[in-house]
Amino acid sequence: MKKVVLAYSGGLDTSVILKWLVNKGYEVIAFVANVGQKDDFDAIKEKALKTGASKVYVEDLRKRFVTEFIFPALMGNAIYEGRYLLGTALARPLIAQKQIEIAEKEGAKYVAHGATGKGNDQVRFELSYYALNPEINVISPWKDKEFLKDFEGRTDLINYAKENGIIVSATTKRPFSEDENLMHISHEAGVLEDPLLGPKEYIFTRSKSPKDAPDKETVVEIYFKDGIPIKAVNVDDDTEETDPLKLFLCLNKVGAENGVGRLDMVENRFIGIKSRGVYETPGATVLWIAHRDLEGIAMDKEVMHLRDILSPKFAELIYNGFWFSPEMDFMFSAIEKSQEAIDGKVIVSIYKGNATPIGRESPTSLYNKNLSSMDIEGGFSAEDSRGFININAIRLKAHSIVLKETNPYKWRKRLYGKAMGKGN
Repeated sequence: MKKVVLAYSGGLDTSVILKWLVNKGYEVIAFVANVGQKDDFDAIKEKALKTGASKVYVEDLRKRFVTEFIFPALMGNAIYEGRYLLGTALARPLIAQKQIEIAEKEGAKYVAHGATGKGNDQVRFELSYYALNPEINVISPWKDKEFLKDFEGRTDLINYAKENGIIVSATTKRPFSEDENLMHISHEAGVLEDPLLGPKEYIFTRSKSPKDAPDKETVVEIYFKDGIPIKAVNVDDDTEETDPLKLFLCLNKVGAENGVGRLDMVENRFIGIKSRGVYETPGATVLWIAHRDLEGIAMDKEVMHLRDILSPKFAELIYNGFWFSPEMDFMFSAIEKSQEAIDGKVIVSIYKGNATPIGRESPTSLYNKNLSSMDIEGGFSAEDSRGFININAIRLKAHSIVLKETNPYKWRKRLYGKAMGKGN
C-alpha cells in the first residue's frame, strides 16, 4: 500500500480526508502537531485510529515553535502589511517540516493536507514540502477533481462522515473559521466575511475586552540578548521566567488579561484574494513592541534604516510560504547580523489593550545623554550644524532655481501649497 502522512487536526475536513484516502487504498499515518492549540490530543489520536489511520504521531512542537520560528520573526520585526504578526503563517512551515521528518522516518512517499484551494495555507504547506524534499508527492484533496466532485460543500462532508461512522462535531454556534496556536487565534470567513460587520465579543476567546480589563496597569520587564528574549519579570508579583516557552506563555497570559493584541483587518492573500481576519495575539504583541523599543537605544541608525527596508519583505516571505527558500536564508543572515548587541531590558506598562514601553536600558546603548541634552553642549558644537545644513541645502537650492525658470506654475504651487488652483 502507498503510505501517506496526513497533517491531521481531528476536525471534519481532515477526518473525511483521512477516510477518503483509506478508501482509495492508501495507508494513512496521521500526524497531529501540538503548536499550542487547546485540543484534547488523546481524543484526536483515538479518533484518527477509529477513522482508519494505521499509526498516529502526536508531536509537541510548542518550544520549537517559539525558539525556531516566533523568536526569529521577532528579530526581523516581521509584520505583514504593517499590522498582522503572522501567527498562522509561522506555524505552517514548522508543521510541514515535522511532517516531512515523519515521512522520511516511515518511508512514506506521500504527504497530504486539508488546506483549501483559495487560502494561503496550501501554498505554505506545499512550498515547504518541496523545499525540504523535492521528491515528495503531495496530495491536496481540495484541488483534486475527484474529491471536489464528491464534496461540493460542507453538507457532503457531514453526510460522508455519518455514512463512514466518523464522529461529527460540526456546530453552528461559531459560524466562522478559526485557527489557534501558541502565538494567536484567528477568526475568519462565515459571518465575518462582511467587512462592515464589527466582531461581536463572543468571537474573542483568547483575550479580555479592553473594556473589561483590570483598571490597573501591569508592569513587565523583558530582557533580550542579541535580539532574543531571555527573561520576563512581572514586577507586580516578582514572577520570573527564563525558559523560552514559559516566558512566552507568561506574556500571553498577561497580555490576554489586559486586552492586548486584538486586530481586525482586511489583508491581501498571496493568491490575490482579499480576506478579512480578526486576530488575538497578546504575548507576541507585547514582545514586538518591547523589541522594537530596545532597538531604538541599541541599534545603529543606518543599520536600523536598512533593516527596516528588509522587514516588510521578510514578513511577506513568511506570509507567502517561503520560510525555506534561498532568499530567506540571505535575508535572515542580514537580520541576524543586525541583532548583534541588541541587549538589555525594556520596561513595559500593559493597560487596557495597550502595551507601552516606559523605560529601557542596554549595556550596548548608543544613547549619549550629554550629547542629546538641550542644556549641555556635551562635546557637540552647535556651530557645526550651520555647515551641515548648508551642504545639504546645495542641491535643494539648485533644484529650486531650475524649477522656477522652467516651470513657474509648479514652483509657485510648491511655494503656496497644493490647494492653489490654476490661474490664481
